[in-house]
Amino acid sequence: MTMHPELPEIFRTERPETQIDRIANAHFEKLLELDPAFATMEGYKGRETEYADYSPAGIEEYVATVRATLAALDSAQPADDIDLVTLDAMRERLGLEIELHEAGLDSWELNNIACPVQTIRATFDLMNRSTPEDWGHIAGRLHNVAAAISGFTETLEQARQAGKVSAVRQVDTIIEQVGAYVSEGGFFDSLAQEVVDACPEHAEQARSGAESAKAGYGKFLTYLKETLRPEAPEQDAVGRDRYALYSRKFVGTALDLEETYAWGVEELDRIIEAQKQVAEQIKPGASIEEAKALLDADPERTLKGTDALQAWMQKLSDAAVDYLSREHFTIEGPLRKLECMIAPTQEGGIYYTGPSADFERAGRMWWSVPAGEDTFGTWRETSTVYHEGVPGHHLQVAYATAMADALNKWRASACWVSGYGEGWALYAERLMGELGYLSDSGDRMGMLDAQRMRAARVVFDIGLHCQFEIPERWVAELGLEPGVWDAERGYAFLEANLDTSEGQRRFEFLRYLGWPGQAPSYKVGERVWLQLREQARAAGISDRDFHTRALLLGSVGLDTLRRALAA
Repeated sequence: MTMHPELPEIFRTERPETQIDRIANAHFEKLLELDPAFATMEGYKGRETEYADYSPAGIEEYVATVRATLAALDSAQPADDIDLVTLDAMRERLGLEIELHEAGLDSWELNNIACPVQTIRATFDLMNRSTPEDWGHIAGRLHNVAAAISGFTETLEQARQAGKVSAVRQVDTIIEQVGAYVSEGGFFDSLAQEVVDACPEHAEQARSGAESAKAGYGKFLTYLKETLRPEAPEQDAVGRDRYALYSRKFVGTALDLEETYAWGVEELDRIIEAQKQVAEQIKPGASIEEAKALLDADPERTLKGTDALQAWMQKLSDAAVDYLSREHFTIEGPLRKLECMIAPTQEGGIYYTGPSADFERAGRMWWSVPAGEDTFGTWRETSTVYHEGVPGHHLQVAYATAMADALNKWRASACWVSGYGEGWALYAERLMGELGYLSDSGDRMGMLDAQRMRAARVVFDIGLHCQFEIPERWVAELGLEPGVWDAERGYAFLEANLDTSEGQRRFEFLRYLGWPGQAPSYKVGERVWLQLREQARAAGISDRDFHTRALLLGSVGLDTLRRALAA
């Protein structure tokens, strides 16, 4: 990939490729080879119809690649500060992958958002749709879906025979999702029809490919129901030891789980008090709930239908780009393009996908709207647009993508640490508040509601999976039996703190249960970003310079981030 000609000057660092860059780039190229879906995500061409090998043999090949890269790094000498960060980041990230593998984790777990079941399907969302060749690639990849999901079935079966099966709640969630994929008029039928409408010359291939994909997922559905589910445990909690490894995966540091849990409880209390103050501004004497009801009843703050939602997201995003590019960040050329999309699924959740390496495909903010939901309160979601877009994920991911030549391809595109990325995005919401973009009392209530959700899930996620005691306040407030967290009492806690639709809340609940350690990474990461900014300010560094320096590092673990900025 060559650098986009319209990228700003700050990304045009002249730097010869070093020994460590070569190792990192070789590892990245091997990742593209092993996972063609990842190549699609990154915008690399040549294997658009293929998938990774999700079977045990494919996993072993990947692990062998990681071990070989770590061995190569052992004898490599850093040439500059960029190399020092690369070495630090790769040893931490790849070393942890080996730890997880040796612990028998991270290849067979099911969840509702980020396992091969969704990845195989979601790859189609990022495929180009401009030329007849593009539509042919989509039709061709449909024919390889069955083999991909079959490989993952082999991995699940090997794990099952070793006594490792995801909790029944997660298995049931996957059964529900896959049932929607293969239903009459479901995802694969709709995708085939999209190909037929756009490029009739590929109609037969698309239709037969959709039938093949549905048959593959249908066979997988039978396996889930008849083989895996009968052996799935009822227990949702993964336990402290397993949780500690997952937490490191998502934040890049070893958390003091008791301290972080206690901090989460205190942070939640702080946010609720701030919401009470905003409620008083909306209507003197109003409770938080009464203030929200007033906001929901305001027609000026209400959108009807997904077309209106998409248009509002795009308008708000474009305005943020225009404002922030004037003084606070460098946002020029292809970085200015951010597309707001309604996702083709109805699973719940809002997410971001980065630009392709050449910026031919723009960064995109996706909203997966649950079935039956067609009314949206802008006050609830203003800060979410800043979180997923600018100055949140889009700025962070696009900066890293633009730095591929100056860093290396692994740093720019393959290293993603939730504590850094999601922590930055949550920090970005707070930053927009500081810049006056959430001064409206409704928008501020929405931002605090988002913060409250993120603090509540620090408490729920750590508390449930590590089996900590429920705080006395919530025992009393919710009328719970005292003791350790379980899913049912946890859901009551989420109902009190996640003011969202039932579909979105259920999605979040299942996500926390099935993806342990990920949800707290937002608030944990934000906490570190705020600490680092205060250190920079104390050293006389402007916020703009601090933001630029930190973002140009690319996504790294929080320990690596601390060390890099301290240096």
